[in-house]
Amino acid sequence: MTEARRFDSAGLRAARADKPKARDRDLAQELGVSEAELLAAHVGHGATRIAAHPDRIMPELAAFGPLMALTRNESCVIEKTGVYANYSGGGHAGLIANGEIDLRFFPAHWITGFALERETAAGLRRSIQLFDAAGDAVHKIFLTDASDATLWEPFVAGLREAEQGETLAVAPRAPVEAPFGNPDRAADLRDHWGRMTDTHQFLSLVSRLRMNRLGAYRIAGEPLARRLAPEAVTRALEAAAAGEVPIMIFVGNRGCIEIHGGPVRNVVGMGPWINVLDPGLDLHLRQDHVAEVWAVDKPTRRGPAVSIECFDAEGGLIAQIFGVGKAGPDAIAAWQAVVDAQPTARTEPAEALR
Repeated sequence: MTEARRFDSAGLRAARADKPKARDRDLAQELGVSEAELLAAHVGHGATRIAAHPDRIMPELAAFGPLMALTRNESCVIEKTGVYANYSGGGHAGLIANGEIDLRFFPAHWITGFALERETAAGLRRSIQLFDAAGDAVHKIFLTDASDATLWEPFVAGLREAEQGETLAVAPRAPVEAPFGNPDRAADLRDHWGRMTDTHQFLSLVSRLRMNRLGAYRIAGEPLARRLAPEAVTRALEAAAAGEVPIMIFVGNRGCIEIHGGPVRNVVGMGPWINVLDPGLDLHLRQDHVAEVWAVDKPTRRGPAVSIECFDAEGGLIAQIFGVGKAGPDAIAAWQAVVDAQPTARTEPAEALR
């Protein structure tokens, strides 16, 4: 970001004005700044700094009615429309789960927040945008035509921070943790994996064995983990849509995970993107970023939790797709058939495990 230091706040606003249709994320990357720095330059010009903690923000949102929730990582974006009801906070994590909006929050990564008002071709657009220490977005919330906009001004006033500066200091972006495993503990991995009773036990299990998620998948082998062809994510989404198979899609970053539960219907390819374009759900995934895909089987008290999970070239998790256990045995069997139909990858990962 050294080149970016040529821009002061006025320069960043001018660059924004020159490209009104550009997405903030894309423009910030072009200018060599973080997205949060670009928004900070607009404080007093449509942007207001607000408290960033979910415990301050989330309890107030249900009154607005339908809102659009957006969460993304470098390779995938998910947008769900619904009401932010049933928030439960916590020191390490918080959640909203109500059928329409399903989110997991990790407050340690919610560092900077903005309330943004921006004129667009479709009219005034209002949003709440939250960022991590590096200035990368962890979650965004947009008012919709059905939202109660009369609540906006008191909502923002209640969250407004005393410091309203136009500049923002950001930290270096944390690198993606590369895959690592412990081949000497392969037998222990398979043994403990087979005795799990809940999927949430998995990360603590592999951590105890000095591995991470992708490193463990590479070591475990079938039937616990089967490497699939890179196009399996697209094929699975298309098959789920064709068969009306309900699925759960998890997309996240360090600060937030957003989940869709239910069917997908309109799966469309556009260039490198595979998209789901349904009422209340938009999903956009860069197929060309997918380096590894795994079919994973984790035992639980309620039966196997079978997923298709995709990773980028650095080992970062892009997205996970599961069946919907609450939909019943027929739906789970249909999802298992979708997974089983995906071709195994021709080659195994060549990267050495450390």
